[in-house]
Amino acid sequence: MKCGTVAVIGRPSAGKSTLVNTITGMKVSITSPTPQTTRSSIRGIYTDQRGQLIFTDTPGFHISDKEINRRMQEVTVSSLSGSDMILYLMDGRRKPGREEETIAALVREAGAPVVAVLNKMDILTPAEKEEGMGFLRTVFPSAPVLAASGKEDEGVDEILIELFRLAPEGELMYDESTYTDQDLEFRISEIIREKTISTLSDEMPHVIFVEIEDMEYDSEASHVWIRASINTERDGQKGIIVGKGGGNIRRIRKESFSEIRRIFPGSKLTLDLRVKSQPGWRRSSRTLDRIFRK
Repeated sequence: MKCGTVAVIGRPSAGKSTLVNTITGMKVSITSPTPQTTRSSIRGIYTDQRGQLIFTDTPGFHISDKEINRRMQEVTVSSLSGSDMILYLMDGRRKPGREEETIAALVREAGAPVVAVLNKMDILTPAEKEEGMGFLRTVFPSAPVLAASGKEDEGVDEILIELFRLAPEGELMYDESTYTDQDLEFRISEIIREKTISTLSDEMPHVIFVEIEDMEYDSEASHVWIRASINTERDGQKGIIVGKGGGNIRRIRKESFSEIRRIFPGSKLTLDLRVKSQPGWRRSSRTLDRIFRK
């Protein structure tokens, strides 16, 4: 029996969250075309007859001195140091550069076995595939180098074969039916953040965070009450989230409601969404400590 932890690392929008969701067969991480959607380390769990792999989906590593980006870098580096294996994911559509080389150096320094994957092979040209595979073979000469598409579930079995080959022997850490160890409030807040991101413009997603302010469950009535706040940096941005005539916030609530209901099958759900401003939250250590999970 094999059981090992796997840190999934790559640049923003490399497809890490999509791949983890595909492997686990369930939605573990939120996804979006907007770079750096993932902010915290999120664990997805895959179990079959070979054993168990515990994946940590890390934030996209982006070189920046901004406090929020430094926090995301810390989450990623922390995940590398505590994992049995590292799954390095590269977006084949983007030419490797200084940022890619920096991440590769961090991975080599961690010292754990590596599986290197060129992702999005379903949309790559032959030249892009050749360049990407060549880069990965150069920076990880002793690691298996694979091509895959997390979105299309192509090449994923080969990734699992290599990871199980490298995984240490051990008993299962989680029950076979478990696919994530996220706490309930975090899962709900991430669903709301995903729906907010999909509704807003390209820039707005980076200035919001979601908090669950209150959650109650009446077992006799099978009724769940959730009150959550969508927080932004400036009062003027609140109107963008609410939208003309409240159109945006209604859409966010409707889409969030539909997905959160799946967590509470058979129960009545009441979801109250509010929009607030917290000036300068991306520079506030106190706020960042609340929302970042390592």
